[in-house]
Amino acid sequence: MAAFWDRGRIEHAAGWVALVSLAIGCVLVLKPFLSPLLWAAILVHTTWPVFETLRERLPRFNTTAALIMTVALAMALIWPIIILAGNLADNAENLLRDLRMQTEADPSTLDPPGWLLAVPYVGDSLAQTWRELASNTGKLVSTVVPYLGPLRDAAVKSGVTLGRGALELSLSILITFFFYRDGPAAVDLVRRIGHRVAGRRALRMLDVASNTIRGVVFGMIGTAIAQGLLAAFGLWLAGVPAPFLLGVLTFVLALFPVGAPLVWIPATLWLLNNGELAWGLFMGVWGAAVVSGVDNFLRPWLIARGSDLPFLLVFMGVIGGVLTFGILGIF
Repeated sequence: MAAFWDRGRIEHAAGWVALVSLAIGCVLVLKPFLSPLLWAAILVHTTWPVFETLRERLPRFNTTAALIMTVALAMALIWPIIILAGNLADNAENLLRDLRMQTEADPSTLDPPGWLLAVPYVGDSLAQTWRELASNTGKLVSTVVPYLGPLRDAAVKSGVTLGRGALELSLSILITFFFYRDGPAAVDLVRRIGHRVAGRRALRMLDVASNTIRGVVFGMIGTAIAQGLLAAFGLWLAGVPAPFLLGVLTFVLALFPVGAPLVWIPATLWLLNNGELAWGLFMGVWGAAVVSGVDNFLRPWLIARGSDLPFLLVFMGVIGGVLTFGILGIF
């Protein structure tokens, strides 16, 4: 018994306890930064060939090359979001002004739109309900008020989510500078640790993870391009103004979850409001079934082509990962 509790064993056990405690402490400290760290690693890994080319042209300026790549990522990812947020703010202000003008006007003059009358079978009933609500301000208010609370909560939640996402993205781009600058040493350290722990199997797993991450990013970009082209074609066919610009906007938004509907749903409502019932229905079906529907099979297929994993496994991994962990679950 005394031999078991000798000084060497006690020191060895104490060392392991200290090491595990230190690891747990590091995880707790870094927990708020895990998502930005993962995003930074994904961005750096995907764009590493571009950084390698830049570093070859600037062999003595590794830090400068890392700074150039970081600024380029910020311009490519953050600047479009700033422009989009500014446009949304302007449009929201115009919308509120129009709503205020309509509410201050005589409610009885708010005739039902033409597309509402053109709805088959139920158009007349819907138009009659519209007229009743317009002629009875109290009833209109009592009908609308119950929905204001949920709409307000949804708007606040969306704003918080958008702000948190923008903060995480900004922090991720800041971290990419250090990953670019010190990336080779970090990768070499990870490979040596992996080889020491699991031998060649660890190196093979790292290669599979590397190919999978690149496949996921290229799958996201390829799917977003396809959604942008399909949206632009549908918008052009339906006669919506500026279909090319809206297609580009669809491409940018499609890189994020539930992004494409932010373009084709307003376009559908615009067509309906202008009395284009047939084209409005077409745009709604085209957007839901084609533009948004293509994401369900094209993204897993492109990811599977970029890795050695079976398509079914990739498909279940993408869907299950998004449902469980959000957009990071794709990786």
